[in-house]
Amino acid sequence: MPPIPLKPGVYKLHAHIVGPSSLVTATEYAVKYGAPVITDRLNPLPIEQEWVIEPVEPEPGAPYMIRLAAHEIAGLVIAEDKLWVNSVPSSERARFTFEPVLGGVKILSEKGLAWSASHRGAQIELTPPKPEFQQTWTLEFVRPTDE
Repeated sequence: MPPIPLKPGVYKLHAHIVGPSSLVTATEYAVKYGAPVITDRLNPLPIEQEWVIEPVEPEPGAPYMIRLAAHEIAGLVIAEDKLWVNSVPSSERARFTFEPVLGGVKILSEKGLAWSASHRGAQIELTPPKPEFQQTWTLEFVRPTDE
């Protein structure tokens, strides 16, 4: 399917996994490649669960970068087919596209691998795209970036 355009802004990313609602969350402790990005319950502090999604370039069809809303330099990176958040220049951040799927969107890396969350608390992995519930996400628009 062709990628869908997104309105740049601050989002919460909901995982479609069994159990209570889970959001994409930056963990507090950095390890090998930065802080692991996991799915977790709604945290009362949005600092680790609100993400800015913005296009790499201001032209239609450009991929998107994702970073923490509260930390302008803390963006998503991919290492060992897993998601991490780390303070890196924007040129080193991972780029993603979004495709519509039944019940939400699929988030794909530049290599065409899909975000996958096997259970709450698991680090988000990138796997070959399949019609699986664990690869479906809901993007909740919270506010424009400049607010």
